[in-house]
Amino acid sequence: MSENNSAIYNAKELGYGKMFLLGLQHTFAMFGATVLVPLLTGLSVSTTLLWAGLGTLLFHFLTKGKVPAFLGSSFAFLGGYAAVAPLSDGQSNIQMLPYACGGVVVAGALYLLIALLIKVVGVNKVMRFFPPVVTGPIIIAIGLILAPSAITNCATNWPIALVALLVVIVCNIWGKGMIKIIPIMMGILVAYVVALVTGNVDFTLVKETLANGFIGGIIGLPVPEYGLAKFDVSDILTIAPIALATIMEHIGDISAIGATVDKNYIKDPGLHRTLLGDGLATMLASFFGGPANTTYGENTGVLVLSKVYDPVVVRIAACVAVVLSFFPVVSAVIRSIPTAIIGGVSLILYGMISAIGVRNVVEHQVDLTKSRNLIIAAVILVCALGFNATGGITFTVFGTAITLSGLAIASLAGIILNAILPGNDYQFEKE
Repeated sequence: MSENNSAIYNAKELGYGKMFLLGLQHTFAMFGATVLVPLLTGLSVSTTLLWAGLGTLLFHFLTKGKVPAFLGSSFAFLGGYAAVAPLSDGQSNIQMLPYACGGVVVAGALYLLIALLIKVVGVNKVMRFFPPVVTGPIIIAIGLILAPSAITNCATNWPIALVALLVVIVCNIWGKGMIKIIPIMMGILVAYVVALVTGNVDFTLVKETLANGFIGGIIGLPVPEYGLAKFDVSDILTIAPIALATIMEHIGDISAIGATVDKNYIKDPGLHRTLLGDGLATMLASFFGGPANTTYGENTGVLVLSKVYDPVVVRIAACVAVVLSFFPVVSAVIRSIPTAIIGGVSLILYGMISAIGVRNVVEHQVDLTKSRNLIIAAVILVCALGFNATGGITFTVFGTAITLSGLAIASLAGIILNAILPGNDYQFEKE
């Protein structure tokens, strides 16, 4: 890598050892959020890791290996899980978890329907509804919505969080060679050592895992005790509509990744392929008892910092996730990383996502002196942040309560305003 911070599109030039380290960095970036979803819902952590890895590999296969995206656990469906299989005294309603998974399977099928529609009518007609004046502010909102969680995590131990943050900054700005392109991993490792020395690492989970013995503690099959997905019409109606929101988030995420690596993935390999990959990954993960998958902003942030855009690196991370799913003790050790360290690293990663959105608006020369563009951007940002702070909007359809997240509301508002306000001269085919 040259001193002018030029991007690397072929990681093989770094050597296989460094490629593995880069993949491991992506694993660290996704791990905290990916295992948090099963912890909040009662789903199996091992199953979640298995299908995050396999889902990512399936996504890469269906997108011709072109998109450097990692598919981790989706937070968008937490409300659906809470409605179908609510937690009680910290314990999930295990009997109902399969039905919640069934609803997510159907939600994933909606991705396939939208992908088919795009394939039939063409991406140009569909993307007319998603110009940079819409996708840019949505990308900005994704990072800003995640920001409070970074601060909350940092607040658990600010000194440790600041160590992680400073190491990332120093490595990225002044680092040489390999150090410069693995700032996230360096931040986590250095801060973890500091946490160990100061007695801020809790090994309780590691000890509990080892107490299970060699089989079950060291090695175990990632099979959930509650079994495969089951289907119920009421539960499907509760969860499946959430896909309409996550599809919009998917478009924003793919736009963010494309803006990061300076490639138009909505055109090549095509939005229909990325939706197909995301949808099938979600369907398979949920059918086998895992949470819904989604493209991860944390890994997009890693791309921004490392400037290594080769999708092979992300596939290495996916393989690591699959291997980890068979070793509960390794997962337990990684989960012993203090929350503050994840917060310190996330503080930069989440900010990078919003910065990508700003870059998206600037590079596409969105004219914010035009009232229509200014209105669209303003409404998207206020809706995303405002409704997210108030829990979104909940309404009832056929007796079933459905909640739209702030990002979903903002996406809908931006798309509708862009469609009805005069002056929409965006032509996607010119991209």
